Amino acid sequence: MRVIPPSELIINGDGTIFHLHLKPEQLADVVILVGDPGRVAMIAQYFDSRECEVSNREFLTVTGSYKGKRMTVMSTGIGIGNIDICVTELDALANVDFETRQAKENFRQLTLVRLGTSGAIQQDIEVGEVMFARTSLGFDGLLSYYEGRDSVCDLALEEAFAKHTAWYEKLPAPYFVDADKCLFELFKDSTREGITIAAPGFYAPQGRWVRLAPHDKDLNAKIESFRFGERRITNFEMEGSALAGLAALMGHRAATICTIIAQRVAKNACTDYKPFVRRMIEMSLDKLATL
Repeated sequence: MRVIPPSELIINGDGTIFHLHLKPEQLADVVILVGDPGRVAMIAQYFDSRECEVSNREFLTVTGSYKGKRMTVMSTGIGIGNIDICVTELDALANVDFETRQAKENFRQLTLVRLGTSGAIQQDIEVGEVMFARTSLGFDGLLSYYEGRDSVCDLALEEAFAKHTAWYEKLPAPYFVDADKCLFELFKDSTREGITIAAPGFYAPQGRWVRLAPHDKDLNAKIESFRFGERRITNFEMEGSALAGLAALMGHRAATICTIIAQRVAKNACTDYKPFVRRMIEMSLDKLATL
């Protein structure tokens, strides 16, 4: 069995994993991921009890209990690169023996649910709605660095999308990964499903034009008009594709759920969106407590 070298998996002197500063026993099987460290406190205030609170850089983690269900809530910061760190280190906490540096014999499956904010790219989706990313579309290219990428991706969707958008060959190839089917069934009565884009930036990668123009000024219009059967692309965010892809490769359950806070077609946004986010949090905690 492969021994993972110290340079590949860094374990701190206190027995915690390098970036997250967590010990294996501090991790629950259900993990809620948020971008903003401030949102960790918003979620943890609903917990009946707390075991620990750990902070390092943008990674703030609280493990506790909600309605008798042990949960961890953790901030990832913004972007795909941080998801690569978080999911890899969460998996290592669950499935690597830190003493032997080998994968554990008995696999521990995690449930990873991202609760985020998002911009709608279809006219009929309103600010305040909650979207479930039944499929995540990655503009980031991260998953192609990992062996087995094609085994968890919808290759027919990739081909159709690239053809429809006349995808620029110097951009990373887009990829499509489905959310966990059990999580979709759990949330389908409380969310609206769609295909959610995870972009590697907030501005040009999402079609925004401040001073620097996007390479393809018509890309968002092409995205809005894309159809695959009856399916369509519904919204933008910045992390879900890496979460879906890495979790699928590792054998974990994952999903991304986002509150819509901007309407990109109508070109308006809501900055006072906390009440919408709070409703999403309360609904998600109640659902996850039943697992």
